Amino acid sequence: MAKQKTPNDAANLVIVESPAKAKTIRHYLGPGFSVLASMGHVRDLPSRSLSVDVNDEFKPTYEIIPARRKTVASLKKAADQASTVFLATDLDREGEAIAWHLAQALDIDANRTRRVVFNAITKSAIQQAFAQPHALDMDKVNAQQARRILDRIVGYEISPLLWRKVARGLSAGRVQSVAVRLIVDREREILAFKPEEYWRITGLFATADRPDLAQQWQAFLASSGENAPAAADKLRWLTERQCLEACLSTFAGQPFRPNNQADTGRVLEALQNASFAVAGVQTKPAQSFPPAPFITSTLQQQAANRLRFSAAATMRLAQQLYEGVEIKGLGSVGLITYMRTDSTHIAPEALAEVRRYIQDSYGPDYVPDKPRQYGSSNKAAQEAHEAIRPTDVRLSPDRVRADLDDRLFRLYELIWARFVGCQMNPARWLVTTLTVSADTPLGQAVFKTSGRKLLFDGFMKVAGVSTDDQILPALQAGQPVWALHLQPSQHFTIPPPRYGEASLVKTLEAKGIGRPSTYAAIISTIQERGYVEQTDRKFQPTDLGMVVTDKLTEHFPRIMDVAFTSHMEEQLDEIEEGQCDWAEVLRDFYGPFKETLDLAHENMQHAKAEVQPSEYACPKCHSPLVYRFGKNGRFLSCSTYPTCNFACPCDRQGKMVQPEPTEFKCPQCGKEMFLRRGRFGSFLGCSAYPDCKTIVRLDKQGQPLPPKPPAAPCGVRCYKCEGELVIRQSKRGPFLGCGRFPKCRTIISMKQLDLLRKLQQEGAWPPATLEQADELLGRHKKTAAAIPAGRPRRKPPAA
Repeated sequence: MAKQKTPNDAANLVIVESPAKAKTIRHYLGPGFSVLASMGHVRDLPSRSLSVDVNDEFKPTYEIIPARRKTVASLKKAADQASTVFLATDLDREGEAIAWHLAQALDIDANRTRRVVFNAITKSAIQQAFAQPHALDMDKVNAQQARRILDRIVGYEISPLLWRKVARGLSAGRVQSVAVRLIVDREREILAFKPEEYWRITGLFATADRPDLAQQWQAFLASSGENAPAAADKLRWLTERQCLEACLSTFAGQPFRPNNQADTGRVLEALQNASFAVAGVQTKPAQSFPPAPFITSTLQQQAANRLRFSAAATMRLAQQLYEGVEIKGLGSVGLITYMRTDSTHIAPEALAEVRRYIQDSYGPDYVPDKPRQYGSSNKAAQEAHEAIRPTDVRLSPDRVRADLDDRLFRLYELIWARFVGCQMNPARWLVTTLTVSADTPLGQAVFKTSGRKLLFDGFMKVAGVSTDDQILPALQAGQPVWALHLQPSQHFTIPPPRYGEASLVKTLEAKGIGRPSTYAAIISTIQERGYVEQTDRKFQPTDLGMVVTDKLTEHFPRIMDVAFTSHMEEQLDEIEEGQCDWAEVLRDFYGPFKETLDLAHENMQHAKAEVQPSEYACPKCHSPLVYRFGKNGRFLSCSTYPTCNFACPCDRQGKMVQPEPTEFKCPQCGKEMFLRRGRFGSFLGCSAYPDCKTIVRLDKQGQPLPPKPPAAPCGVRCYKCEGELVIRQSKRGPFLGCGRFPKCRTIISMKQLDLLRKLQQEGAWPPATLEQADELLGRHKKTAAAIPAGRPRRKPPAA
């Protein structure tokens, strides 16, 4: 008789988030382990209601995510048969919460549940983690629950208010709205900025009296055409001819910064016949130290600046590198440590390994006497975590190049070089500061410049040498130099730059808004909501983003306050550290928030009811035009509306956008077509509008697109009405639709056409009821019919 299987005989079950992670971990565990993936979160607050009881200690009501029901059922079946269930989700708050939700959803006995965490998916890290399992960290779980509930309360309570007072479909977020405010505030700084003029005089000096060099310089400039020569070419030209470039620093004992051409011209005239000499030479050594290894935020910044990766793309690629990629001869390998971290800590064994690698690959001169330690600027960084680094430094970018696609390779190369470089000696330079002076009738002129020469590349051996400094010729004080060219140039002060992804991440981190693990989601969300747009990789707020920000700032100053948002992040950290009760934090937040919300419902004015004055007059009635807000953003409208209904679009700066005449003629009436801009982009509209309402779509190059072909009859009757089906065109290809559209909105796949023709010939089409139609068409979903089931849609066809 066969022995009955007991729970102790069953395999150990390991649950991770993703199939890729499961595949890599399975590679390191023995045959007694089964590794399955939860596919991320399995439970969440349902979207149909607040799902948080604000009157009962903010008790949340979770439910299994519909898309995960089959996964949960499969995991539960496996868990019931396993002797021990190891929850091996990520080591941060989110991972801890996923592990807790799994334990709850699968109803696993606590005596059979073990939590394992690892910073890297390597054999040693996996074995160590499974040798030291522990219980779930409920402080981490509660910190994540508090964040989720805070975000749900803010979003669920404020978003409906925005629907009523601004536009349908809007949303607010505790962190995302503050991020939008940063971009809006920066845009207003730029709009309010008034540039100031200033001038410079740049001198080109030779160390020998050679008039031919002036001609060569002019020829060099001419060879670059209309564009200025590249910086590297300019430095090469100066170095080869023992020349130097310097800017006029002081004149007549005062800093030189004139604000007009006339003053610049007087100084330039005084310099024309002056004799120049080296006034001073100062040379000193300098060092460039390697930057710290990557944390999440610095990785996102460098990937944006150097690789032009979005924050979301960076995290997605880093996740792949962490969970494992196929390396020839090694199988699935996790190439980097966990990528959501605030810590610059490096494990001692990793330090020893990288120092050996540097010694063997680059020589002893590149290895510092002691391993370099880096402090974290973020007091909340957890030293139990590590910086982002390669799991095996011997897997150099060259070693894995053939196994990675281009984007994965470039990110891995960035991480690998940063880590190796952080444990190498600093680069050494010789820095020279040089001044050139001349006496003029108006006073002494002093030109100043600097340059540096690389003596030892150090960490730049792997990071790359990047410098635009000129290499100055060897000169001594009192030595004469000759002015080959004195060039005045006009400049203007510039406004603060718009945020790019890198600078926005840096600002969010500096101000304590969100956490590095949330930055990618924040940046993606504010774009998806239509609050900001990227132009030339810079963020600009939309009209919608500015209106929503103004409304929230006026009525929810606490929510929109950067300092308050940062304080909430600190409280979440305290919950995680066990220093604060999560329900108490929510109580302290919700009371003032509810009072503010009630006042906002009473006092917030609808955005469409607000007007702002403009500098323009109505071309129809000469009344002042005002700015209004509509579904497509801000526009200009007559202040006497509805007496006068004139309206026209405006650009981001509020300038009136006039229709532009084009060379194209209206296909209907032959009159001139105007280039107009609407909700979905540019198009051609007839100049005779509203008498002629013809519009012509444009392609990406701005050329008119041919009109859509007319719908073609197919000879098949509609089963919902008395109409006939026709063949229509869409972006996805042809389909069958009712010829009586929009009165009848029947849609059928083009693949069914032959079947319908056959059924109609046999007298079986159109059927008498919707149920019969669904059966003939092979549709198995419930019919969303306004007419009760079984009732005919139309009269039965004649025999």
